[in-house]
Amino acid sequence: MTYNFDEIVDRRGTDALKLEALPSRWGRSDLLPMWVADMDLKTPPFVVEALRRRLDNEILGYTVIPESWYTSIINWVGHRYGWEINKETLIFSPGIVRGIAFALQCFTQPGDKVLVMPPVYHPFFLVTEHNHREVIYSPLELRNGQYHIDFDRLRRDVQGCKMLLLSNPHNPGGRVWTREELETLADICFESGTLVVSDEIHADLTLPPWQHQVFAAVSEKARDNSLTFMSPSKAFNMPGLASSYCIIENESLRRRYHAYMSASELDESHMFAYIGVVAAYSHGTEWLEQVIAYIGGNIDYTGKYLEKYIPQIRMIRPQASYLIFLDCRELGLEQEQLVDLFVDSAHLALNDGTVFGKEGKGFMRLNVACPRSVLKQALEQLRDACEKISK
Repeated sequence: MTYNFDEIVDRRGTDALKLEALPSRWGRSDLLPMWVADMDLKTPPFVVEALRRRLDNEILGYTVIPESWYTSIINWVGHRYGWEINKETLIFSPGIVRGIAFALQCFTQPGDKVLVMPPVYHPFFLVTEHNHREVIYSPLELRNGQYHIDFDRLRRDVQGCKMLLLSNPHNPGGRVWTREELETLADICFESGTLVVSDEIHADLTLPPWQHQVFAAVSEKARDNSLTFMSPSKAFNMPGLASSYCIIENESLRRRYHAYMSASELDESHMFAYIGVVAAYSHGTEWLEQVIAYIGGNIDYTGKYLEKYIPQIRMIRPQASYLIFLDCRELGLEQEQLVDLFVDSAHLALNDGTVFGKEGKGFMRLNVACPRSVLKQALEQLRDACEKISK
């Protein structure tokens, strides 16, 4: 089956965050929203149909976790990543950010140090701060157009940290960490007694020719000293179902985390969360291949357009995901001026790069998971805005 990703889907009237939050965040509603990390492409029909079939039985009663939920995840991660897990290693999580917050509460105490590597997905340090833990920043290095871990600095910064939050693949830079990098990270954290919590929500959107490496699968030290969070929500555009899961191979860590989650019934969800996962992982391979190819085409289009028409803005080419970190430093604008350029002149709503840490100064994050005609419109609006300031 060939899927049509050029179709424009009107999301007005659906309480879509990327639309409804425009007035409160930007003070206006006439912006083209290219910020929230969900797609403006239809959720796969086999997911929607599975939800619809369940509604044919008009009793929405209490639900157990079906065996198919476990087997679909086991088969998916085994086939895609060569990671052999079993039912006992799986714990449901009502979203990955929530799961990370629960892990912080379970494995750390107020005042404990938690390491993040900015620029990075901002809930990492926001959730840590809101739970009264101390954030330790160990910045990444931007070299040759890609982010790299500064391992010499990391070895120093991680001392005394109870936990490290890893974005794997990286958000907002889209970097796919190599096996060697992850092995080194695992060695450092094992020696320092720092538990690694790996957010791998963008793993399924890894772009060819790169291959995602599951952190826990790179070594014994990684396996014994980590929690891995995954979800089909990004790849299959179903974040509204709040269906994620945690994989923990270390039995001691798993028992502790499961006890924390089950104490408040946080390891259980609504029926549609389970149905969506099973449908996505059971029928999604062909659709995912096509959507990745489409996203890759959008990334190529963006790169070529910027190079031809707005060379002062360079994209950090993502190796995974549909998020592009735009390097706008050559425009010579202060961050407030840069945001004004995108909002007031280009009429675009993107993520301000400094949201991801001070290392994001001079950057903006663009979501290209949309029909190409929408992307073309956004880039043309940005081109017009940039031409005005250059005159």
